[in-house]
Amino acid sequence: MGNPVLVLGLGNRLLGDDAAGPLVIDSLGARALEDAGASEAQWVLQDGGTIGLGLLPAIEDSSGLIAVDATRFGASAGTVRVFEGAALHQLLIGRKSSAHEVALADLVAAAALRGTLPSRCALVAVEPAVTEIGLKPSPEVESAIPTLCAAVHEVLQRWSA
Repeated sequence: MGNPVLVLGLGNRLLGDDAAGPLVIDSLGARALEDAGASEAQWVLQDGGTIGLGLLPAIEDSSGLIAVDATRFGASAGTVRVFEGAALHQLLIGRKSSAHEVALADLVAAAALRGTLPSRCALVAVEPAVTEIGLKPSPEVESAIPTLCAAVHEVLQRWSA
């Protein structure tokens, strides 16, 4: 069997809605993913936090990448969308969450330059309301966590079919 799909939660747990990615990883368990039709050998969960380029080896060793992140895409706070293919690449062009942090766009570009980017990549994103210092997400993003988990399940089911 090939390498597993990496489900990567990105974000800073100390910045309100930016914690969405890691919170989704917390919510997803082996049983939930197995219910999605993916066996344990086919996926791996990782809280990527804000590690940056340190995540590159995990991405390069995966057969597919499902990143989960709070991302501004112009919708109402708490809106969940899945971006793949051309839509993902268009969203990532020029996107950085801050000057001191390596963003998903940089990770994808680095893996692509090295010829090791998985052929299947998706971003499961939620529109944030607040990304200021805070230990709890906004009500909109907190209520979107189950929808984010369901979106990850949907991508895993589709990719394992």
